[in-house]
Amino acid sequence: MSDWPPILNVDNWILRDHLNKNRDRVAVRGDSGNVTYAELDGLASGYARAISDSGLEPFGRVLILLPDGPDYAAALFGILRAGGVAVMVNPHLATDAMVGIMNTARAPIAVVDPAYLPNFETALTESGLKTAVIEPSDILPAGVFETVETSPNDPAIWLFSGGTTGSPKAVPQTHRSLVNTTRRYGQGALGLNAGDVTIAVPKLYFGYATGSNLLFPLSVGGSTVLFVDHPTPATLFEKIEQHRPTVLINVPSAINQMLNHPGASGRDLSSLRFATSAGEALPDSLYHRWKDTFGVELLDGLGTAEMWHIFITNTLEDTNPGTLGKVVPGFEIKACDEEGTPVPPGEVGRLWVRGDSLGLGYFDDEPETADAFRGEWFVGGDLVSIDQNGYVTHRGRGDDAIKVKGKWFRPQEVESVLLAHDAVKEVAVVAVSGSGGLATPVAFVVAHQEVEEQVLVDWVLARLDAYKHPRKIYFVEKLPQTHLGKIDRSALKKLAV
Repeated sequence: MSDWPPILNVDNWILRDHLNKNRDRVAVRGDSGNVTYAELDGLASGYARAISDSGLEPFGRVLILLPDGPDYAAALFGILRAGGVAVMVNPHLATDAMVGIMNTARAPIAVVDPAYLPNFETALTESGLKTAVIEPSDILPAGVFETVETSPNDPAIWLFSGGTTGSPKAVPQTHRSLVNTTRRYGQGALGLNAGDVTIAVPKLYFGYATGSNLLFPLSVGGSTVLFVDHPTPATLFEKIEQHRPTVLINVPSAINQMLNHPGASGRDLSSLRFATSAGEALPDSLYHRWKDTFGVELLDGLGTAEMWHIFITNTLEDTNPGTLGKVVPGFEIKACDEEGTPVPPGEVGRLWVRGDSLGLGYFDDEPETADAFRGEWFVGGDLVSIDQNGYVTHRGRGDDAIKVKGKWFRPQEVESVLLAHDAVKEVAVVAVSGSGGLATPVAFVVAHQEVEEQVLVDWVLARLDAYKHPRKIYFVEKLPQTHLGKIDRSALKKLAV
């Protein structure tokens, strides 16, 4: 949609083109101290050299299995610098899931932390692949390694779709996509600047964090807080109070956990200018509890792997609780019926989006690509309504919306109501096949305290139309998650009996 230069590499655009200006500024704040831009650049050249020496071919894929920290950032830039394509992998995946990603990527090189080697080597053996392994201890800061020239439309990273209701699919994303969203969303909608310090709940293997907690702040001379620990509420409060970040990258499940943490209201989040939420639908009740408890604005938004990152969002200048906000300037959206015809304002339709962050399709999956990538448009499973003022409300996904007695509703409506009950810590609502094959809504609840099933059913009946109430409530110790930490609704459906 826009004119792009013939040569574009994210490594240059984010890091190297501004190195003289930023070299002594802090780029990464973390467990082992601060790392400047100049130090990060030298470490990235070390990774680029090691990857190149391992036989990387043009656009060859390189797996990253590292904990969040300077090495992760340097490895990512090093892969791009060497002309490779980064495949970011959750190192805690079950073996079969990791084997699936490895068999799809077929990467000849992997950068792996020693702590993750046993899991990786087991998966490697089962895959039958031959992959050269580089460890952080193999890397020494190198002299200048010139960034390989790439074009805007060349692949830069692989993302995997969320897989909340099916198997994740690989989406190659381009240098253009990463630069475009950094400009449009990170610098534009969020207004990040050189004084910002970001910190994130999701780890860097999640594209939402790769952008928001690495590329975006570094593109403006800001810094990122990266830490190895699991982002429990206690850890997050500690890191925020220690590093005094200005932006918190968050997700609804962690928002809920932070609010439920003992003494949450007494923790100091005053350094934050705002927090963001994405990855899952944000219930209204969580937004208001967060704002009331911490006094920090929470900007909900929507993005997809296929469009690289967020393209609809609330902003500090225009926040409309209960909605996703408006389309990010530079993108275009519409809500359409099944024939692709736009629906009237306020009516529910399937979300269509286009912009310069459109991915290259699904790797090695022509049927799925043809269905979802339609010319300049991406057509996913999200259902939305767009009002006359351009505010977008998420209405669920086509594959998890629930139809009862001829009426559709989104499970998040019920989840929001149940979360408002004092006894409910976490909840997910899905549809299962009932008598006669009809859809039946059921809820899975992680409880703070003992509560009777009927009490929660009555709670919903008193607040929503009767057809929306869960016909069965299962009490569980935890909710299953996908490879990206989202609620795995497919797994929940299998648990219902």
